[in-house]
Amino acid sequence: MVRQLLGVFVCLGLQLFLLTPPALASVHVYHERPGQTTLRSQQSLRDRNDRSWQAILFKRYRPDGLEGMYLRLVGFPGIVNVDPQQPLTINTGTALQWQATPKLDPPTPALPSNTNQYDFANVLADLQQPIPLTLAVPLQGKGPSEIIVPPYAVKEWRDLAAQTIE
Repeated sequence: MVRQLLGVFVCLGLQLFLLTPPALASVHVYHERPGQTTLRSQQSLRDRNDRSWQAILFKRYRPDGLEGMYLRLVGFPGIVNVDPQQPLTINTGTALQWQATPKLDPPTPALPSNTNQYDFANVLADLQQPIPLTLAVPLQGKGPSEIIVPPYAVKEWRDLAAQTIE
């Protein structure tokens, strides 16, 4: 009887573990210097070729207001070289599609070849619900790398976009 109960508890625990979504990174607030605050979300994602990417969505406030909202994508050095001049294509698998233009935030003079940054404000303004996204990252001399963004990450990005500082 005790063994059967133990087996039931182990099965229930395992089901709970498998049904729980991955841990969310959450939105972090950084007070970088007086009058400058950055809100940031960082996600580890994989592309369709099983390469690891860091997706960092951030927005920076200065004393005169919002400076911008950016998505920085970082691939593994030596494995990918992102084309810094080409836009990022974002789609939902349905009729919704956007292009985000490459844009560096003012404090960033340059990025390494495995990294690029995009103006992401318009994409998040149009995105009405946390649905899966595919990011087609343009690579130099190759076809794009397609990163799948799960709904929980999109929800976190939308939460960051809606958040303001006081």
